[in-house]
Amino acid sequence: MAGMRGVVLLLALVPFAAFAQDYYGAIAYSPRTGAHGWSLNHPSRNAAEKVALSNCSKHAPDCKTQVWFKNACGTLATGKGGFGTAWGNPQKAADDEALKLCARHAKGCSVVRRVCSDGKS
Repeated sequence: MAGMRGVVLLLALVPFAAFAQDYYGAIAYSPRTGAHGWSLNHPSRNAAEKVALSNCSKHAPDCKTQVWFKNACGTLATGKGGFGTAWGNPQKAADDEALKLCARHAKGCSVVRRVCSDGKS
């Protein structure tokens, strides 16, 4: 019985967050062609970036990961002459920041991709 109390005590001391799953996503983009690819709900940053790059590279050879995120949302905004990417939670925070960054370099910016990595999709 003493051994069982030790197990219960150990479980009580382990924070709940230790059992939480992290979900990663990424957005890759080619400024030259405007092609983009994305990923969501992957178990690691590396996996998320790899899928986003693979999806983008089907349409352009010069894709690069522009933003990655964990348990959050990512946004790609483009305009004439530039782009902006950001991550945040909630989605609106990512949208607002991506539009702000895009507007520093471009005119007529708009959101072209929104992705949330929350484990629900």
